[in-house]
Amino acid sequence: MPLKIGKAEFAEAVEQSELPVLADFYSDSCIPCKRMSPVLSQLESDYAEKLKIVKINTNFEKELTEQFQIQAAPTLILFDKGKEIARIRGAAKKEEIIALIEQANKE
Repeated sequence: MPLKIGKAEFAEAVEQSELPVLADFYSDSCIPCKRMSPVLSQLESDYAEKLKIVKINTNFEKELTEQFQIQAAPTLILFDKGKEIARIRGAAKKEEIIALIEQANKE
């Protein structure tokens, strides 16, 4: 299960991570977000040594939501060494997320 983080944990979990980090900006009331949750849990297991996945609730983390200009949930942002390298807005298929992850592992 991906770790839920907020502003207080963001620096350590994302900016200082040795691994690339996939951040899921979600909302509790978002049906597509709920549908993506099991996919992200599976990908977390599949990529355990290559990637970290975190979840950020847009309803409670307004500062992070504004900082990264999140306009819709779900939004997935891939970070490498604390820098955004890719983004998917809206519900994404597992294959799209894998392509994003593989892109990061090549860089």
